[in-house]
Amino acid sequence: MLFGAAVGFLNGLFGSGGGTVAVPCLEKNGVEPKKAHAASVALIFVLSIVTAVVYFINGKLDFDGALQYIPYGLIGAVIGALLLRKIPDKLIRKIFGVLIIASAIRMFI
Repeated sequence: MLFGAAVGFLNGLFGSGGGTVAVPCLEKNGVEPKKAHAASVALIFVLSIVTAVVYFINGKLDFDGALQYIPYGLIGAVIGALLLRKIPDKLIRKIFGVLIIASAIRMFI
């Protein structure tokens, strides 16, 4: 329950980011890396809808800003989902770790 609340909190606060908590938590509970990433996407999808509704109600949702990224995001999502099946679990973990570290460095700078 605590991890689920943390994932939802991060998603609500940052508009995303819950996956950075969801994936390690799922893996720690015995879910294999590829399934953890897929489950995280499903979880974040639901949480993102709820977060978007709350942002919309509060007048903070910028549809124009989002629309320019959606087509390319959909293309990237399909490519990433297809590649996930072909990439070894060890490499998935390393890529995820590098992405988290790079994001943290970017935020500090």
